[in-house]
Amino acid sequence: MAASRNGHPAPRPYPDLVVLRFLIVDDNPGFLRAARALLEREGLRVIGVASTGEEAVRRAADLRPDVTLLDIDLGAESGFEVARRLFDDPDVDPGRLILISAHAQDDFADLIDASPAVGFLVNQALSATAIETLLDARGDSRDRAGEPVGR
Repeated sequence: MAASRNGHPAPRPYPDLVVLRFLIVDDNPGFLRAARALLEREGLRVIGVASTGEEAVRRAADLRPDVTLLDIDLGAESGFEVARRLFDDPDVDPGRLILISAHAQDDFADLIDASPAVGFLVNQALSATAIETLLDARGDSRDRAGEPVGR
């Protein structure tokens, strides 16, 4: 006879129960709203948004997100410079950093590879599944020096 769970479904593995907390950084208010709505609809938790590098550093320090989605083109600011500031400040933990853009990855491949980010997603491909696939493929993260962990 099989063990009874009193009508309850089998428990899900612990990683499936943990909802990642996201910070989204983009200078386009429309994209911030759309990205937040999309990710929350797909079951992810957006704990904050920022539209400038200064605000991103402050929000990451205060919120300590699990994942930061950072636009590579923040108007007058370079998202690559903001990424470096997020990792260089010992009081800030941006979590796993994913660069995002409306531009194609090929346009910035060398800069993306040299950044502390775990990867890149084009805005149109942004989804919970795409983020999960990227995080799973790249492993946990890069260290504070920007080097891939485990290499």
